[in-house]
Amino acid sequence: MGRLLALTLAYLAHLLAAAIASERQQHRVQHGPCSYTFVLPEVEHCHPPKDFQVTNTLQRDSPPEPEPELDPSQSRPGKAQKERSSSQEKKLESLESAMENNTQWLHKLENFIQENVRSGMEEIKRSAVHTQTAAMLEMGTNLLSQSAEQTRKLTDVETQVLNQTSRLEIQLLEYSLFTNRLEKHILLQTQEISRLSEKNSFLEQRLLALEARYGRERQGLQSEKQQLQELLERQGRLVGQLQGELGSSTLNSTSLQRQQASLADTVQQLLAMVNHCNEISSSPKEESLGFRDCTEILRSGVTASGTYSILLPNSTRTVKVFCDMKTRGGGWTVLQRRTNGSVNFHRGWRDYKMGFGEPSGEHWLGNDIIHKLTSSQEYGLHVQLRDREGNEVFSHYDRFYIDGENRNYSLHAEGFSGTAGRTSSLTHSGTQFSTKDRDNDQCTCKCAQLASGGWWFEACGPSNLNGMYYPASSSVVRYNGIKWYYWKGPNLMATMTTMMVRPANF
Repeated sequence: MGRLLALTLAYLAHLLAAAIASERQQHRVQHGPCSYTFVLPEVEHCHPPKDFQVTNTLQRDSPPEPEPELDPSQSRPGKAQKERSSSQEKKLESLESAMENNTQWLHKLENFIQENVRSGMEEIKRSAVHTQTAAMLEMGTNLLSQSAEQTRKLTDVETQVLNQTSRLEIQLLEYSLFTNRLEKHILLQTQEISRLSEKNSFLEQRLLALEARYGRERQGLQSEKQQLQELLERQGRLVGQLQGELGSSTLNSTSLQRQQASLADTVQQLLAMVNHCNEISSSPKEESLGFRDCTEILRSGVTASGTYSILLPNSTRTVKVFCDMKTRGGGWTVLQRRTNGSVNFHRGWRDYKMGFGEPSGEHWLGNDIIHKLTSSQEYGLHVQLRDREGNEVFSHYDRFYIDGENRNYSLHAEGFSGTAGRTSSLTHSGTQFSTKDRDNDQCTCKCAQLASGGWWFEACGPSNLNGMYYPASSSVVRYNGIKWYYWKGPNLMATMTTMMVRPANF
């Protein structure tokens, strides 16, 4: 298209130059937004007659108009004029043919220009569309970039809001957990206060009963003392009478002396009895038995279950224990018993070492006593359990003992059998004893604090008979209660537990 425009411009410049040089007439054609200027061809060195006029007949590609007829009077025909007219006609015809050719060429040129201009306009339109599309894409890209930036900022803000919300939720959860712990602590304190109040009432009633019993015994001893004093007075009078008879009678001196010695011995015995009664009235009489455990008491003929005194091996110390003379042949020395939750078992190391509670009720015999008892000979352990439905089971161990305090009362048990689970719920041998103030378990947490009580926890293992005692009416699952896992899972809800030992060779 560029070459065509160049040729067109060159041709138009040539025609323009020729028109300027000869001062020829110009013809301008307007086609749409484009205009075309043409120089009309003329016959050079030709002097047409005065009445000759140039018209657009050549440009219209139409035959020439007929010449007007001349007046015969005005015409001067001549040979030269005829020749001149014929030559002019020839030139005119040649010019008309040339103009016709030029007109056809111009029509072709115009059609070609229109087609090229149309294609050029279409190309320009396409390029404009492409340019606009590129501009729109660039604007879209910028908008997308700005939108991505705004989205990123919104995401950052949303992340910050979510982080802040998460922190607030965590704080609320911590406050909720702290509130729950406080509520549990208050509940435990309330339960402990109620237990202490019940225990205080029980102790007051028992103290009143003991005072009444001691009052009755003291009154009986006082009456016995009075009777002995009266007997002593009568014996004294009898001695005086005998001494009078001894003075009056010398024949029976030997017999009297014997009677006097016998009476003196009787008086001494009576005085000793009076002194002994005085001692009984001032302080209760202490029993001094030589039995090492309840098995020896059973073998001595005692068959009733109750509280008895035993002498610890290699010691002069006697302790009160409860003897079970009925279960599986009897002779069991009870180490631990729980029946109603009246005694608090969430205690420290010293209480579990020395023992607490009453042998006739809920109690722990004491780790020192259990160690001395089970280390003197081979003992078996029998654990009895009863749930709130009244089902009773047991776990029996053929060999049981615990080490001393220097080894933290480590547990040793073997030879399991029984109905309380398919396997033993007691922890492995070698497990040390732990309390809330002395942590000897294998867990990073403090099992005695979490599960409560003192026990051979290992890693908060499958058993804890010294956990919190919850009433049988409670239906809430609690993990710090009495536990014997392989029988009832983590929450036993036991109403009775008993641990007792008996010599293995019974």
